[in-house]
Amino acid sequence: MSSSPVRIVEPKKEKKDKSHWLYISVIVAVLAGVILGLVAPDVAVKFELLGKLFVALIKMMIAPVIFCTIVLGIGSVRAAASVGRSGAISLVYFIVMSTFALAIGLVVGNIVKPGSSLAMPEAGAGMSFVDNNKEAAHGLSGFVMSVIPDTLFSSFSSLTSGSVLQALFIALLCGFAIQSMGKAGEPLLSAIAQVQKLVFKVLMMVLWTAPIGAFGAISWVVGSTGFDAVKQLVLLMLCFYVTCVIFIFGVLGLVLYAFTRFNIFKLVRYLAREYLLIFATSSSESALPTLIRKMEHVGVDKSTVGIVVPTGYSFNLDGTAIYLTMASIFISDAMHKPLNLGEQIGLLVFMMIASKGAAGVSGAGLATLAGGLQAHRAELLDGVGIIAGIDRFMSEARALTNFAGNSVATLVVGVWTHTVDRNRVNAVLSGEIPYVETPEDMESDVNLRNPSVKNPADKLQPTPQVDVDEYQRA
Repeated sequence: MSSSPVRIVEPKKEKKDKSHWLYISVIVAVLAGVILGLVAPDVAVKFELLGKLFVALIKMMIAPVIFCTIVLGIGSVRAAASVGRSGAISLVYFIVMSTFALAIGLVVGNIVKPGSSLAMPEAGAGMSFVDNNKEAAHGLSGFVMSVIPDTLFSSFSSLTSGSVLQALFIALLCGFAIQSMGKAGEPLLSAIAQVQKLVFKVLMMVLWTAPIGAFGAISWVVGSTGFDAVKQLVLLMLCFYVTCVIFIFGVLGLVLYAFTRFNIFKLVRYLAREYLLIFATSSSESALPTLIRKMEHVGVDKSTVGIVVPTGYSFNLDGTAIYLTMASIFISDAMHKPLNLGEQIGLLVFMMIASKGAAGVSGAGLATLAGGLQAHRAELLDGVGIIAGIDRFMSEARALTNFAGNSVATLVVGVWTHTVDRNRVNAVLSGEIPYVETPEDMESDVNLRNPSVKNPADKLQPTPQVDVDEYQRA
């Protein structure tokens, strides 16, 4: 008797998105932790273990998240670069702007120092990871040797042992190797996309423990330091929001006007509905289909829009870049273990590489933050639990800044490649040619012919892929 393949029964009803309950739960947990820390500090400090457990769960996801996102991210580079000038120019622009955003986060963090007056006690969770990490080796030679594994096959143990830099190194090698295989490498990319789907599903399960971890971490910190912890966390959030606003209307506005002569305020007004949608959902992914249609309507050629927008969603994460650097500076200052200039630059480079392709799931940003800290100063991992408590409060600013950066990038690249109708852009942004909403604007899937945007791992795969074959046939 032949055995039939094992099948998973599909649910009768489509599962509804319940992420808003996670958001509410985190808010309630943070408020409860603050109240408990102020009212009964002796009791609050005993919940330290909950924060430690959450940090350990996030650490568990670092290496798999980085490996999958990097390998698939390199695949996106191949797809974008293969469609010619628009792809190459957009990639250079993304790298420059993301690096600039990371640098701004470091500058603001070093100037404001939002965590400097917070005397966060030593929890010891981070230090428990130091002894077993090769990244803890001192000196340039020790650092380089810690990155290179003993053998290629034995190096895959890095994905389970938590060696972040080795996982990053392996991912880069595998990504470029698969890329060089051309068509023969596509099955491997598809397989990794499915693995990433599993990894992010597990990550989402871990994120549902965020309220418990945030409660424990906030209770412990407030109970140990008093109301100063609340003030410093609020200061960090305010600084981050102000920095994002300045970046959008100052930096991006200047870039847009300098290279295109278009007005950032008119562009924001044109995309106002999308900004409201992103603010409500805390995710720029929700506005991806409409952004593509609106950029086409404003006068940018389909070929440019189809390359710049989906690739930018993975490679042009200005808000995430600012968040990662400011959060790192906050944690190091709060624990009175400041990062020196060399460590900050190394952290910038790490975040620049590891953040690519991690835009779709908010927890991926938290995992990237933990990965950067573990790779450079593992003893700072204790602070991730504190950041997790306010991470959701800063997700809107991250998403809005990422979205603004991609909308500006589309116009800039369009002007550089001469694929934009300037007269139509001015007319649309001035309200002379209004955008008429279509039924497709209410749909969540992107369904365009030239080119199509393919997401091989459905909603959990955060790196939109360009179907190059379909693009070339169009």
